[in-house]
Amino acid sequence: MRLTTLTLALFPIAAVAAGGGSDTPPTPSETTTECADGQVFDLATQSCMDPAESTNDDSARLDDVRELAYAGYYQAALDVLDTLENPQAPLALTYYGFNHRKAGRVDLGMAYYDAALAADPNNLLARSYMGQGYVASGDMVLAQAQLTEIRMRGGRDTWAEASLVQAITTGKAASY
Repeated sequence: MRLTTLTLALFPIAAVAAGGGSDTPPTPSETTTECADGQVFDLATQSCMDPAESTNDDSARLDDVRELAYAGYYQAALDVLDTLENPQAPLALTYYGFNHRKAGRVDLGMAYYDAALAADPNNLLARSYMGQGYVASGDMVLAQAQLTEIRMRGGRDTWAEASLVQAITTGKAASY
């Protein structure tokens, strides 16, 4: 799982892949630069370990999920999600959806987006990722519906809107 900064720089579209709508990539940490596949960097012990053994709080774990997903390690990100104290939080559900969808389990990913939106209808990130999933499956009507929802819910000029507009315009969801 060791990635170099150069490798991350080669995939700028991935910058916002698994994140809270940020338009900057996650800063590479020891999780992707030093830890073995499937491990995360534990902040308290300053060592790599299996996610289930980590003492990191949910916030740090979600940072790891974002970083792992950005790097294309969808299953490793899902493994970290499985260790959250609150896996039903809207952002966690959104990340489950993203990682399942990107790992090829599109229907499961969409079900997680539905759950994220049931928990928080204003979850613009889930709407954007769901819309991108619709673009990838060729359903531009439903993708456009998610874009309309994003805009109606105050999401103009956000990453959520911009990334979905790009996907709709190009006909391709971002491959991150």
